[in-house]
Amino acid sequence: MSRKGEFVEFKGDSSEIIVDEALKFIGKQAKADKPFLSVIWYGTPHNPFMASDEDTKEFAHLDNASKDQHGELVAMDRSIGALRKGLRDLNIADNTLVWFTSDNGGLPKITPSTVGDLRGFKGSLYEGGLRVPSVVEWPAHITKPRVTEFPAVAMDIFPTVAEIVDLPDSVMQKPQDGQSLKGLFTESWTKRDKPISFSCFGNSAILENNFKLLFNGKGKKKTFELYDLATDPLEAKNLYESHPDLAARMTKTLEARNASIANSLAGKDYPEGRVNKGEPEPRFWMTVDAYRPYFDEWRKRPEYASRLKTKSAKNKK
Repeated sequence: MSRKGEFVEFKGDSSEIIVDEALKFIGKQAKADKPFLSVIWYGTPHNPFMASDEDTKEFAHLDNASKDQHGELVAMDRSIGALRKGLRDLNIADNTLVWFTSDNGGLPKITPSTVGDLRGFKGSLYEGGLRVPSVVEWPAHITKPRVTEFPAVAMDIFPTVAEIVDLPDSVMQKPQDGQSLKGLFTESWTKRDKPISFSCFGNSAILENNFKLLFNGKGKKKTFELYDLATDPLEAKNLYESHPDLAARMTKTLEARNASIANSLAGKDYPEGRVNKGEPEPRFWMTVDAYRPYFDEWRKRPEYASRLKTKSAKNKK
């Protein structure tokens, strides 16, 4: 964490630090009787896994990586509890919507399995790389606990919040890939209106309720796979050849969605039809000049050391 250009070492779990800072902001807004939006990005659990002895004591029977990953989950769970308690202490919990979701699938070589029996892991477009837990708490409006298997995605968050706070239609830029889930909080839905698309490492996929089309475009051989997740959640039976009409229709949908994503990246969704000159291109943090003064210090930290050593080695070639 930086303060006046210097990096300060904090004792304790980073999850608790992040929540503590968020509650300071939320408290100021609550005191001023103003609405707020607070987004908390956890850096945990993440490799290299590091957890306190107290948080790992229940997992002593596991290997080190598994033990520490579960210990990091304990710390994150504790920080979420601190957030919820903080909202109650501020007397704003009932009408504050708390939305938790993980960012991507589980990891291999962790015990117990992080994906159950699902196929694939983080970085894959199989279900093991895509299915994640999500929990929504909004006491004044969600009065009865319930579980739904309705397919949803992070792209649904903005349309949902926009409907809840009654934002004008003009804020919904086109194309809008997500859909509002506000009704799902109190109703049982069975079919989704919009498909869900994914893209990662040259591969792409589209999900239309229970049917999922996956395009493997990273390797030399380009292949398609089609699965019915309702009957085959482990993605063991490829239906692409046996369901040609469905495969052809979903392939067109996937190609159109990929083209739309490419247009968005090029700025063609903006009124100017382009990305303005001077806007930064996507880049990795190790290439950002503003961070370079801190590299020597970061090399001493396990979460950065391996990446910075790799970068330094490449620069010497």
